[in-house]
Amino acid sequence: MNETSVIVVGAGPAGLAAACLLAQDGRRVRLVAREPGDAGAPRTVALMTPSLRILESLGLWPGDLRARTQPLRKLRLVDDTGTSFPAPDVTFDPAELGEEAFGWNFPLSLLVPTLHARALALGVEMTAADAAGAEPRSDGIVITTTAGERLAAQVAIAADGRNSVLREAVGIRTNRWSYEQAAIATSFAHTGPHGGVSTEYHKQAGPFTTVPMPGNRSSLVWMERPERAAELMALPDRAFAAEIQIGTHGELGRVSDIGPRRLFPMQGLLARDFARNRVILVGEAAHVVPPIGAQGLNLSLRDAAATAALMAGEDDPGNPALLASYDARRRRDVQPRQQVIDLMNRSLLSGFLPLEAGRSAGIALLAGLLLLVAWWNHGSLQGF
Repeated sequence: MNETSVIVVGAGPAGLAAACLLAQDGRRVRLVAREPGDAGAPRTVALMTPSLRILESLGLWPGDLRARTQPLRKLRLVDDTGTSFPAPDVTFDPAELGEEAFGWNFPLSLLVPTLHARALALGVEMTAADAAGAEPRSDGIVITTTAGERLAAQVAIAADGRNSVLREAVGIRTNRWSYEQAAIATSFAHTGPHGGVSTEYHKQAGPFTTVPMPGNRSSLVWMERPERAAELMALPDRAFAAEIQIGTHGELGRVSDIGPRRLFPMQGLLARDFARNRVILVGEAAHVVPPIGAQGLNLSLRDAAATAALMAGEDDPGNPALLASYDARRRRDVQPRQQVIDLMNRSLLSGFLPLEAGRSAGIALLAGLLLLVAWWNHGSLQGF
């Protein structure tokens, strides 16, 4: 067997970031994944300042990435449900906290290859196969791959998504739920300027979120009822552009040049243990949230940073005390945010008057969540 210090399973942004941070800290790291995840996805991700600090610590930010990404100078939350008790618009302006922007918008097709190249440069060893199973032991763990290899390490990081094979192999259970929603991810051109403003229009079926890209272009995450989402996916580009123009109330001018579209079912997930049996869960292996408030990948990258910070200086990076500390720290960060996002999303899907009347409070809670993120921006990578 080939023995190493840490095996990372999964090559999405969170897994790659974890591999890079640990390799940069001097650990021998092996990444197990058939191919980098999300590299061809038509999605962008809004990375907030803590995530940018992670990229900066890896020598990737600002560099060439800054010219190929878009600063998010404001975030608007708009109650666009047409209900009897509309919430007031909320605008989050990071200038009030002395920040240039609350984040930057990255295409996944740029972020993933950049992290993958950095991992190679840092000496991360690559195994082009997926994990098929795991055997935790008192002093380490053995990962079996789909290619039949057996790889030994002191600890494994499960960054292999919401259907994590590694998580299941070591017996970590999850709480799962579904929403009567699907999300359409795409991008589009528009004749009007976006001004660096990202807008979440909270509609009756969920958020309709435009996120600025370089030039007169924006990405879109549109949450809808599954039947309506399927209808929208079947529309030709011109008709789909007209639907976007209606959804934005014409605020971005005439819409055209629709990018590739992808449909995602909306689900929630929370692992009952974030770490156990020589395995640490990172990203969607540990938690899944709807795309509200730009929380998903930012939480996942914080998982990666927490993993590296806790392992620093440890002779045995998979010892039970370290795993317990990771579980406690990440749960304190993830669970309250997940609860607020879940409540906000469910209030949009409900026709009950008490929840409609409470939407104003829900949007205020979401604004408060973003202020918490801004507060953390002023801390160090270890400050959570």
